[in-house]
Amino acid sequence: NDDMLNQLKIILEETCQDFKVNLTEFNGEKDHVHLLVEYPPKVQLSKLINSLKGVSSRLMRKEYPEIHRYLWKGALWSPSYFAGSCGGASLGILTKYIEQQNRPE
Repeated sequence: NDDMLNQLKIILEETCQDFKVNLTEFNGEKDHVHLLVEYPPKVQLSKLINSLKGVSSRLMRKEYPEIHRYLWKGALWSPSYFAGSCGGASLGILTKYIEQQNRPE
């Protein structure tokens, strides 16, 4: 729900700060989230993603114990992720796409 997504955004922003990266845009739907992250080449994307998933899973389970009813095979996150480079698209277009997700209330 919206409250959970707001809390998740805070957690992800704090985790990004630990890596010295910028969470530029965030939004979610019922079963997935979109992140627009600006990061320097020295950051290993796989380590960033693993940290974002691990920290958020632990803290969201603690904050919302009822979340277990909605978990995917007992996990908050699937083991996969998609990362794409956006060098050709403008930041405004990407931001608008993420903002227009079907966010639950």
